[in-house]
Amino acid sequence: MSYLSFQEDYFARANDAAGYIRQHCKVQPRIALVLGSGLGSFANELTEATVIPYSQIPHFPLTDAEGHAGTLVIGSMGGVPVAAMQGRVHLYEGHSPQRVAFPIRVFARMGIKAALLTNAAGGVSARLRQGCLVVLTDHINLQGVNPLIGPNEARFGPRFPDMTEAYAKDYRAMAMEEGRRIIGLEIFEGVYAALSGPSYETPAEIRFLRTIGADTVGMSTVPEVIVARHCGIKVLAISCVTNMAAGMEDRPLTHQEVLETGEKVKGKFVELLKAVIPRMAGALP
Repeated sequence: MSYLSFQEDYFARANDAAGYIRQHCKVQPRIALVLGSGLGSFANELTEATVIPYSQIPHFPLTDAEGHAGTLVIGSMGGVPVAAMQGRVHLYEGHSPQRVAFPIRVFARMGIKAALLTNAAGGVSARLRQGCLVVLTDHINLQGVNPLIGPNEARFGPRFPDMTEAYAKDYRAMAMEEGRRIIGLEIFEGVYAALSGPSYETPAEIRFLRTIGADTVGMSTVPEVIVARHCGIKVLAISCVTNMAAGMEDRPLTHQEVLETGEKVKGKFVELLKAVIPRMAGALP
């Protein structure tokens, strides 16, 4: 589906999906979570949870990426009601950027004002190591597309949204403070570069990304962040460095390594999210 045909009634579609979710959950979520490759198990920590497969939600995009369960889990974490996506869709699956970011539109129609996005990323900066976490301070969009292309829906947001603070400073500070308290967790701040995939980057491309200021690289997140800011949703995003990027180490890259590293670090990652979510909720109006 082209972005123009999809956008013809995407406000109504988002309302339909939001209405369906509200009818099937016990609580009103305050924070949305998007859980990337190998990280979806965090949703299993939610209490009094309702699980809704994406296939049951009207107009919701379906994922076929390995490591993405394709379910929405709504429940409570530390007394905070949240909606957690176990997996996302990507441009490389053939979706338009508007479809990729559609769940964020749905969350906005549900009245959610904060989002915590996670992803599996390649480490570009030499200061990073496999298994560390990176709180995103900014991004570089090299996907060649933008989810706001096409007619603007003013009921979502303005034609030209400001992206000066795409990643909320107060949320970033919370994540860094809590991360430093967790024994054995390596946590950094950095810039995320988004490419379309699905092929991994070449060593030359990684050298280019390092030159222009990227610390991590991946194939997701940025369309969601752009749409979140367009809708007035505050964003915290955290990358898990599941592998060092091409040319950093003398071995090929595999998706299996991504999933295995996500599994190894999930305990510390879950500990961090448990600490940060209540603080994010406390900062909401």
